[in-house]
Amino acid sequence: MAYVSQEMKKQLAPGIKAVLKKYNVKGSISVANHMSLVVTLNAGAIDFGPNTHDVNTYWIDSHYTGKARNFLNELKTALEGPDFFNNDDSMTDYFHRSHYIDIKVGKWNKPYTVTA
Repeated sequence: MAYVSQEMKKQLAPGIKAVLKKYNVKGSISVANHMSLVVTLNAGAIDFGPNTHDVNTYWIDSHYTGKARNFLNELKTALEGPDFFNNDDSMTDYFHRSHYIDIKVGKWNKPYTVTA
């Protein structure tokens, strides 16, 4: 069963923050429902398109290009961490992974801001 503890968040935070800093993007890290590690992007030099949306981590390469794609792929790798595993088998309705990851661009009440 997927599980994210505050300790796991603390262990993965330096890698996540390094990616955010490298690409000059501001964001916050949180845990949702003890299952998902979430990064919410607040502002940065990269234009992701609509100012409020969730990033489908399975479709990064086909929906983003250039710097946005490189950033999101590095962020996804940092969110997964070294101990990530995914043994899901949707054909048999079997879901077993270390944790889920979510990347959100902006919030419903505060959209992502593109800075110069």
